[in-house]
Amino acid sequence: MAKNPPDFSFNNYLFSFDKEKMDATVVHQYLATESYWAKNIPLETVRRSISNAACLAIFDGSGNLVGFGRMITDYATFGYLADIFILKAHRGKGLSKKMVALFAQLADECGLRRTMLATNDAHGLYQQYGFEPLADPKTIMNRKGKPY
Repeated sequence: MAKNPPDFSFNNYLFSFDKEKMDATVVHQYLATESYWAKNIPLETVRRSISNAACLAIFDGSGNLVGFGRMITDYATFGYLADIFILKAHRGKGLSKKMVALFAQLADECGLRRTMLATNDAHGLYQQYGFEPLADPKTIMNRKGKPY
């Protein structure tokens, strides 16, 4: 498994891959009530998702979690970006760009063959880091599980 990068500051925000610093209840609050992709997700599911992925949190100067994202990966061949968000009051400061750049760097350092994601509204952000629509969508399949 790849070693996570050390904490660092960017635009007066702390970026950290250290899961011990992450408050799952803040992540859950956003995902369950504000996201379009994980409405009503149970807190225990969020906790499990954090423990089983490479996670990056962004903290303001007071130590409050203001951004989060995770990459589900085997650290060898594949990664999937999920649950990327920046709280509304902290948007427009380059935080999401820095987060996606860090995940792209982690994927490159691991030698991942493919990194994927799904988005309804942030195509422009992800395209800046090499993401593109599937060349042949017929080759990708999906199995839906139970809703939250």
